[in-house]
Formats: sequence, structure tokens, C-alpha cells
Amino acid sequence: MLTEIRIDGLGVISTATAQFHTGLTCLTGETGAGKTMVVTSLHLLSGARADAGRVRLGASRAVVEGRFTVEDANDIARAEVDQVLEAAAAERDDDGSIIAIRTVGGDGRSRAHLGGRGVPASVLADFTAPLLTVHGQNDQLRLQRPEQQLSALDRFAADTVHPLLRRYRQQRRAWLDARAKLLERASRGRELALEADRLKHSLNEIDAIAPEPGEDIRIVEEVRRLSDLDSLRAAAATAHDALAGPADAPEDSSGALESLGVARARIEAADDPALAALTPRLADAIAVVVDVTADLSSYLSDLPSDPGALDTLLTRQAELKTLTRKYAPDIDGVLAWAQEARSRLGSLDVSEEALAELAAEVDAAAERVRGSAQKLSAARMKAAGRLAAAVSAELSGLAMGKARLQVEVRQLRAGPQDSAPLVVDGQELHAGPSGIDEVEFRLSAHSGAQSLPLGKSASGGELSRVMLALEVVLAGSDHGATMVFDEVDAGVGGRAAVEIGRRLARLARTHQVIVVTHLPQVAAFADTHLVVDKSDDGKGAVDSRVRTLTNDERVVELARMLAGLDDTETGRAHAEELLATARAEKAGAEVTAR
Repeated sequence: MLTEIRIDGLGVISTATAQFHTGLTCLTGETGAGKTMVVTSLHLLSGARADAGRVRLGASRAVVEGRFTVEDANDIARAEVDQVLEAAAAERDDDGSIIAIRTVGGDGRSRAHLGGRGVPASVLADFTAPLLTVHGQNDQLRLQRPEQQLSALDRFAADTVHPLLRRYRQQRRAWLDARAKLLERASRGRELALEADRLKHSLNEIDAIAPEPGEDIRIVEEVRRLSDLDSLRAAAATAHDALAGPADAPEDSSGALESLGVARARIEAADDPALAALTPRLADAIAVVVDVTADLSSYLSDLPSDPGALDTLLTRQAELKTLTRKYAPDIDGVLAWAQEARSRLGSLDVSEEALAELAAEVDAAAERVRGSAQKLSAARMKAAGRLAAAVSAELSGLAMGKARLQVEVRQLRAGPQDSAPLVVDGQELHAGPSGIDEVEFRLSAHSGAQSLPLGKSASGGELSRVMLALEVVLAGSDHGATMVFDEVDAGVGGRAAVEIGRRLARLARTHQVIVVTHLPQVAAFADTHLVVDKSDDGKGAVDSRVRTLTNDERVVELARMLAGLDDTETGRAHAEELLATARAEKAGAEVTAR
């Protein structure tokens, strides 16, 4: 719900603040006072294109700030808002509300902020999409587009259509993927066969050498070691002889181990406690020397004795380098490349059997899409009659008693440029993201009139009423959203105006409804009445402000709207009667609704 809006430097408005509440809010004011600037500001908060021409003359920029709450929104809308806020790292205010700001400079550049974070204007559009719907003259024109009419029908039958539509889209995606794979195989058969041959040759080369993970690194270390084999052998042998004594040493020479044994024997033979205390330490030294001597013997025995071992390693190293030059910087990378190549080779089967198998898979996927598309079409056709009847009933209450809306659901034929036609009952149809259907709203404006497409049969006022009737019928699908109507009552008056007011009041029982109107019959139904006043400083500068009317001020404003009768007793009496009638009708409608 929109709770507050502040406007600075937009059009004729220098500074204005308006509070919005639940129910029906009507915005009135004299022509040129700036009522449409309020709607323009909401368009800007919805991410609409910025227009430097809207910046107030003499101002450097226009700023629109809106405060929104989501407590009254449905679960889907709240989830969508939370997703947008999380993605933008936006924060809620202390009271849980969210502030959105749009700034338009005199040079046409615009900036957007959401929850204290700078964001692209498109993020504002994503944020307000589930919360705010603005209906103006351009929106009425959009109602004439086939895609908008299809969307309206799907909203009306959301419980049955949306699950079918989701299933159709999933199956269509799988079908298109399989179809693209088959077309690639068929059109690139020769190229893919050559690629398969190259992959097989490379894999055969790798398999013939059969490298092991990390083998190239181990060989480098081993080659370095073998290159220093003589010096390593001499160092280990000399150390071993120094500890154990050389095997060919004369009798009077000995190694460190024998010397330590002699030292321990002499100390143990002496009868002196101080010398005896050194015995354990000598025993530890002997144990260490014994261990080191054994390790040196093991090291010497493990050293390669084959003079050709180094040549063998160098040959293996050369084989591995032929692989690392072609496929990857190291052997681990070569093995990873081979794994990917085997996976790719498995998908490059271009044999007749493989193509036939893939074609059968495409046919099966197409059959599933065909079944889903037909179920979706059937659901839409069933809902079309109900939607037409419901909207026609609403039009009857909007002083279009003889008007009838038809909702036609037709299957869309595939064009010559259609890349993926779907054959249904022997006909090639366009299988788009929304199905195989196109929807057209046709209006018969009065009894005996020919049924024509909406854009050709409805005047501006009739189109406004069709849109309002449609929104009233669709109201249950987006409970809690804020709906804004700009001049929805254009071109109507009298009893039709009263009926529009009644419908808007009924719509406001489940939505926050904001209406810019010039009709007192509509404004009388408002729960909150705002007026845009303009003032002239005498120097040609016009300024406007927005204020909330009290009950007495509403009478004056309605009297003004009744052909400028605000300063007459007759006008005020008429306004009071209009208010009393509207209040009575609203009270009666609420009792009936309960």
C-alpha cells in the first residue's frame, strides 16, 4: 500500500505532500492545477522513463518520494518485494515501511533510490510491480494489445491456467533444447565427425602414454636426484664409514660406534658414582648412532645401481612433455582435458542410430508439449466465456447495458519465419512462451451492433469503462494492491458516472484505490478526498499544493465540481445530497458484502 508521497519541483508543484489511506481516495482540483502530476510522480516511482520537460521551471531537479507498506499485500507480492529488497541490499525504515525515491535533473538524467540504496530505475519497476498499478490513457491503449488481453484472461483463470502454463513452459524448454541438439547434429554431421576423429586420436595418444597424476613433478625430482647420484653415494658412504668404521679399515682404526662402546665399557668399569651417572647418556648416544647407521645403509642400498635408470626417466619425461605441449601445462591438466574430451566424444555420436534415437526423443518431447498446449488452450477457452459474461455484467452497471464483451481464444498459426512450429491436429501453430493461443477482446457497443476488436469499437469513455469493469472482475487475483486510475471517467457523466463511483468503491473494499477525477458523482464515494489547489503570485508563476479535505470542505469542493456552484446554497445542498446518497449506498453495499 502507498501511504505517503512527497513531490518537489514537478510541473506546477513546487512542494507537496499527500497522505494515503486504505479504501477509495479521490483527487480533484481545477483544470491545470496539477492533478496529473500526482499520477506522473507515481509513474516515475514505477520506473517510467524520465522526462526533463516535467521539471518545474526554475528548478534544478524534480524529486518524488513514496513510502510503501506490504502488510496488506498477498503472500506472492510480499515474497517478490522481499526478493527485490534483498537483491538491492535495501533496508526498511524503522516502522517497516520502504521508501522509494526518483530524481529527475533538468538535463534529463535521473537517479533512483530504494531503501536508502542507489538502484537502477528498473529495480523500482520490479519493486512497485506487485504493489502498484497505474491506469492512465496510455494504459487504456495497452488494453487493446493482444498480449495484454491474454494476460488478463490468464489472471482471471489463474488457479487453473497458471499451473498449466508453468508445465507447458517447462516442457517447451526441454523440447526446444532437444530439437536444437538434433538440428545441430544433422546440419553439422561432417564437422562433428571430424571433431570426433580428432578427439579419438588425441585420447589414443594420451592412453598410449598413460600418464599418472603428478607424474611429471615426481620425474623432475627423480632426475635431479639421479644426476647427483655419485656425490650422494659418496656422502652417504663416508658418513656410514665414520659411524660404523670402514669395512677394509686396519685393526687399529675404528668408527664412532666402536669408540662409544669403548667409552661406555671404561666408565662402567670405574668405581666412581660421578662417572657411572654418565652411562645412560652414552647409551642414548649409541642408540642414536645405531639408528643413523642403519638409515644410511638403507639409503645406500636404495640408490639405483642400474646405470641406465637416468636415461629411462629422461625418455619418460620426453613422452610426458609431448602431452603437456599439446593439451595442458601439466599432466594433471592433461588428464582433466582427457576427461572432458571423453564426455564431449560421447555427445558426438553422429551415427544413423544416434540420430534416429535423438529424433525419437524430440518427437516424444513435442508430443508432451502438444498435450500441455492443448490443455492450456482448453482451460483458456473455458474461462473466456466466464470472463466475457462477468465483464458484460459490469458494463451493464456502467450505463452500457446493451454492450457485450466477447473474449475469443484462437490458435495462432505459424508464420513462414517460425523457427519451431508445433503441429497440432495437422496444423502448424506458433508455440510461443505463453502457449499456442492468441486472445482478442471484441466489443458490441449496443444491441444489434457488430462485434469488433476493442480498439475499433470503443470510444475513449467506453474503453475506460471496459478497463474499469475488467479490473473489478479481476480484483480477486491481486488482493491488497494499490490501483491508480487517471481520468477513468473521461467522456462519461450522469448515471454512468454514479455507477463508476459505485464500482470504484466496491473495488476499494479489497484494494487501495486512488482516482483522479473531474466528476462529483465519483468523488462523492471517496473515503478520503484530496484536492489540488493552485495559486498565482501575480507574476505569472503558478504553484500547487495537495491537501486533505474535511467533511465541510468536501461539500464546497463537490459544489464547485457541480458546474461551479460552490458559493450557492443550491450547489451546497446538491453536494450534501450527493454525499449522503453515496454514503448510504456504500453502507448498504458493505452490509450485503458481509
